[in-house]
Amino acid sequence: MISHKTTYRIIYGDTDKMGYAYNANYLRWFEMGRTEMFRASGLTYKEIEKKGIFLPVSEVFCKFISPVHYDDLLTIETSLDSSLKAGMKFDYKIFVDHTKKPAATGYTKHPYVNSKGKVVRPPEFLAELIKK
Repeated sequence: MISHKTTYRIIYGDTDKMGYAYNANYLRWFEMGRTEMFRASGLTYKEIEKKGIFLPVSEVFCKFISPVHYDDLLTIETSLDSSLKAGMKFDYKIFVDHTKKPAATGYTKHPYVNSKGKVVRPPEFLAELIKK
């Protein structure tokens, strides 16, 4: 299973009036996690798209466990669930560094889509990446 960790510090603009990180930001942090996981494996999203493959989000789930605040340093742990054959599924765990407590867990699913928006079979270069 491919797995990667990246960090992100919450900026003031990520928070709501109550001082908590706004819920939609968790989806951005999921994206950061999978983008950096690709980069660490030697293939960027930009390179994938240059090859004519796109990975739109078709399903997302997020379970909020504990709130996070301005200036918290988060660790975003991303792993690729290789059991999904018709696309890619990424699992996420977000931790607050100073407490080591989980703040959220979730997943996203992504079909393989060509430049015309048509769902396609897994391209060989991504299938090879998953096998590693």
